[in-house]
Order: sequence, then structure tokens, then C-alpha cells
Amino acid sequence: MSNITINKATLNKAPAALTDKPLIAPFGFREYDARWLLDDEINLSGMRILGLGLGTILHELANIDEIEANHPRIIVGHDFRAYSQSVKEALIYGLIETGWQVYDIGLALSPMAYFAQFALNVPCVAMVTASHNENGWTGVKMGAKPPLTFSTEEMDLLRRTVLESGLEGKIKKRAGGAYFSIANMADHYMADLTARPKLPCHLKTVIACGNGTAGAFAPHVLSAIGADIVPLHCELDHSFPHYNPNPESLKMLHDLRDKVLATQADIGFAFDGDGDRCGIVDNQGRIIFADKIGVLLARHFAATQKHARFIADIKSTGLFMSDPILKKHGAQTAYWKTGHSYMKRHLHTTKALAGFEKSGHFFFNAPIGRGYDDGILAALALCDMLAQNKPHSMADLYDSLPQTWSSPTMAPYCADDKKYDVVARATAYFEKCQKEGKQLLGQAIHNVVTVNGVRITLADGTWGLIRASSNKPSLVVVVESPIGEQNMR
Repeated sequence: MSNITINKATLNKAPAALTDKPLIAPFGFREYDARWLLDDEINLSGMRILGLGLGTILHELANIDEIEANHPRIIVGHDFRAYSQSVKEALIYGLIETGWQVYDIGLALSPMAYFAQFALNVPCVAMVTASHNENGWTGVKMGAKPPLTFSTEEMDLLRRTVLESGLEGKIKKRAGGAYFSIANMADHYMADLTARPKLPCHLKTVIACGNGTAGAFAPHVLSAIGADIVPLHCELDHSFPHYNPNPESLKMLHDLRDKVLATQADIGFAFDGDGDRCGIVDNQGRIIFADKIGVLLARHFAATQKHARFIADIKSTGLFMSDPILKKHGAQTAYWKTGHSYMKRHLHTTKALAGFEKSGHFFFNAPIGRGYDDGILAALALCDMLAQNKPHSMADLYDSLPQTWSSPTMAPYCADDKKYDVVARATAYFEKCQKEGKQLLGQAIHNVVTVNGVRITLADGTWGLIRASSNKPSLVVVVESPIGEQNMR
């Protein structure tokens, strides 16, 4: 994009806080991104060391031809928290010391950072965000090749590089580092989303942002495509005065429900702190989990693209396999590991049209998207689906699905250093139950899937999942039954 403004600048000398002894808790290196409580588990000096480690391994992971020809380049952005810019600057110091040319896009959503990789043809990204975590948390989502973010193996390499040899022991400093300020990437990101026809009919949409970063983007984009928007806590306020911006939080979803009913809106959208997830409430005020929304979108896409292929995360509804309309269109869905990085990578590898995750991540390959998760793009796809199905409402579409009884995604606390062992023991227990013919709810265990935790399916289709959270000290528990609420409970 030739009209993107790039300002070359230099950062001031490192502040005194960066000269403190580095603090980096090892368990902050998670399966596919990094998250810590700031000051308790990582400090700014530790974040600089993280930048040194990231810069070191990216020399190995990024495209070597690009590095040799143009010097190594990386996109960096930050979410709207009181401390995120300081955290980002500490990370940048480390990246520059290892020879990286840093392209700072400023305040951003995670999908905006991923978009910037394509817009500026920059291979690497480091987005400073704690996503939906509570205030006090910080973290980084990283990638070395768009649209992918780090795998478990790449995160393990980063952890070992940073921690195993006295923090800086494995780090190689290099010359050539530089800093560039990208002044107008937000405008280009929103222009890209809105470079499409306007909606052909009137849609009233409530947009809930929980005072998080999405408030600077989602209302503008939805308004630009012709939606009649009703903003709900879209003013940026890093204290999150009403609730944490998390589209799986019932407090946020109930607030959205009340606003949808009060304004007689067609649909309500809830966005998380870094804008890569979207929660949905229908016109009757019902919360629709993202996996059921995924089934509806899969129907929408499959109607015009026969034999379309989709990916659903392991927490998602069994309707992807049993829905008669998807079967009619020859659509195929495969279940995969929960986690935005796993899903993006599998979507990229399989060339499936779209991927859906129960937590609210939606992934779209061409011609809809570029393969990364973007909550606002998901909202646009839903608006198109609604407009195409008028006069049917969102509630009508939801009611057209075969009924199942689903739990919310539950997250009982479990310490980071214990959660994987708990899941391993649960897996061994249920595998033993199946092998020995033991019953649950008076039924045989039909199958046990262990692609990500353990998913136990009974003979009548009722299933339950236990896995370890990838980004918080907790387990993840989900249950669904096509038979009735009693079986679900």
C-alpha cells in the first residue's frame, strides 16, 4: 500500500524501569502465545529480554530470503490498557537490539496487526495484548509467517532461548535494528473491511465492546457498511468500569441481551479486548454460542459453494456432523485442537473455507478473508447472512437448527503447573472406562477423542470435554446433549 505513511524515528534511551533485574515467570510461555501478570510475573526489563529472545529465534523462523534482501522486519502493536504501550516499548528495545526493523502500528486490534503483515508485506508480528484477560495481565501474540501465529514448538523454542542460559545466554545481538512509526494503519484496516457493497436492507445492530480496543473500530466499520448501530460501552476506558471485554462472559452477554431487547435490535455483537473474537445475541435476547453460529454460517457458505470444507474446534457442537442442511450441500467438517494458533494453522494446511471455535474465534480463507481470526469480519459475515435471509430474523435462523442442550464454556480454576496432569489423568480414566465397558448415564461410551484434552461421547450423542486452558490457570469443561437438558446437566 503506497499511501501508508511510514515515519522513521528513534526511541528514547531505555527508562530506569528497564534497568531493573529481569523478571519472567516460566509458565507465562503458553501453548501458542505468552501471558503474565505484569509486575508479579514479568516486569518491563523482563519484557525487553523477551524481545531479545523473540528477535533471536525469528532469525531462524522467518523467511531467510526476505531477511537477506531487506533486513528483518516485524509488525508491532498494542491494545488499550494503561500499561500496554510501555510493555510494547520494552519489547521493541529487545527486538531492535537483535537487529530487527520494527514497524510500530500503534493502538491496534490483533486482526489489524495481522492485516498489517499483508498490507506492508512484513513477515513477522508481535502484538502486545492480554486479549480477554482481566486488568493486570499482559502478553504477546507472535508469528513469523502470515497468517500463522506461533505453534507450541515455536513457543517452546522461545521459552528455552529466553530462560535456559541465564536469560541472555543464548541471545545474539545484531546491528541494523531500526524503528518506524506507521501513522495510519487503523484507517487502512477499516477501509479494507468496508471495501464491499453496503447492506441491501436495514439492520439494527448493538455493538458491545466492554470499553476495550474494539470500540475504536467496530462501530465505524459496521456503520460504514450501512448497519444502524447502537453502541454499548464503546468508549475506550482501560479501567473496564462495567466488565471485562470477554464475549464468553455472561455478565457482558446479559448486558448485550438487555440492550438488544430495549432497542428491538436485529442482532447484538460482543467483542473481546483485542477484537479477534465475537459473541452473538439474537433479536429475542438469546445468547448463541459461537459454534452454533458457525453451523449457521457454514450453511450460508455451503449454499453457494458445494462440498465446502470447514474446521471446528474440539469444544464445538456435534451439529457440524449431523445437521441435515450441511449434509444436503455435501459440506464436510473436521474437529481440531482448540486455540487460535492451532485453528489458523490447520485452516491454512487444509485450505478449508472457514473455521469456527466455540470461544468466538472465526477464521475465513479466501475469498472471505486471509486466514486469520477477526471478530469484526465475523460480524460482517453475519450481517450478510441476515440480509440474505430477510424477512427471517436471527431468531428464526437459530430456531431452524436441530435442538441441542449445551453448557456454557466452564473454566474451573486449576494451577498452570497442575492442569495438564489433571487432564492426563482424566484421559486415562475415561479411556479405561471405555475399554472395560463401564457406563455413564446408563450408556456405553461410544468414543473417546484425545486430539485436545478428552472428549467423551455417549451412545445417544451426548458428549463432554475436559481440556487444559491454553492461556489461563484453569481447566475447560463443555457438555452438550441432543436428547435433553437432564443429560447435559
